[in-house]
Amino acid sequence: MILTLLDRHIGRGIFVSTLLVFGVLLALSLFIVLVRALPDFGKFSFGLAEMVHYVIMSQPRHLYELFPIIVLIGAIMGLSALALNSELIAMRAAGVSVARIVGSAMKAGLVFVIASVLLGEYIVPFAESLAQRERAKALHESLQQRSSGLWLRDGETFVNIGEVLPDLSLLRVNIYHFGDGTRLRAQTFAQRAWLDGEQWRLEAVRQSLIGADSVRIQHSRRQDWATAIKQDVVSVFAVVPEGLSIQQLYRYIEHLRQNNQETERYQLAFWQKIFMPLATAVMVLLATPFVFRPVRSGGLGSRVFLGIMLGLAFVVLNQIIGYFGLLYGLPPMASALAPIALFFALALILLRRSAR
Repeated sequence: MILTLLDRHIGRGIFVSTLLVFGVLLALSLFIVLVRALPDFGKFSFGLAEMVHYVIMSQPRHLYELFPIIVLIGAIMGLSALALNSELIAMRAAGVSVARIVGSAMKAGLVFVIASVLLGEYIVPFAESLAQRERAKALHESLQQRSSGLWLRDGETFVNIGEVLPDLSLLRVNIYHFGDGTRLRAQTFAQRAWLDGEQWRLEAVRQSLIGADSVRIQHSRRQDWATAIKQDVVSVFAVVPEGLSIQQLYRYIEHLRQNNQETERYQLAFWQKIFMPLATAVMVLLATPFVFRPVRSGGLGSRVFLGIMLGLAFVVLNQIIGYFGLLYGLPPMASALAPIALFFALALILLRRSAR
């Protein structure tokens, strides 16, 4: 792709404005997460260093969720600055078409698309997992603890896990072995399970072997656990689905499918991640109609305000359609794509009207 002088000039304006918006929202996000973390300050070993570490490592996921808004507002500010300085008028007078200006803006948007992929696939999963695990370790909490524990299926075996600790070791593990699909053959309880290389080890084990008319109980200090459940499956419980990478979500969805378990929530997060680059590109396209409005119809402030409202509308609509899709059984792919398609149509309508 060859970048002309026009592409570089428009792209520079968009980049500078987007970095400014990024800095403002980063400061706001830091403050919000800090306020949320303050009630835990001083508990156990959750001191100042631990709190600062948690606040910083929590930022990638929050900024990733706001990335379309950041790009939309940054593009509006960058292009509006060109319009307010009459640079766009000079471009049009020199014979540059609206489509050519939009094309230059979309070339700049390609950089943001790549940035969203890198952020969502590599930075967010690492930072979010580290933030949650270090916080749980400092507060002496488990990553997941529910009254009924966590349930997983491994073929004809069902596994109930009481707690997942920050080091991804497991507490109060109950393993139910079924034969012929319905009959319980054995039940194994272990106080703790941890991963030694590629092999799970059980500690303080009590195994009940169930026969036709008798139950035989065996005790052992340690025992190997042959299972298809891997550490990457357990690590899913360390963060919310939105904090996982596409690869992690895909592997976990496949694990759930193989064991006939519900996958809709994770499929929705998967498709939202897949379509995030497309959403970023649509936000850049949506920003372009605003700069072709007459200057007297509103300055930079009004355009930024409209951008903020549209960005918030996209985030809210994305959440609402996703939740309604889960509630009413809509295909996760359609639920993730619907708000993007709606805003793409809106961008085309506004762009067509502004080009007249």
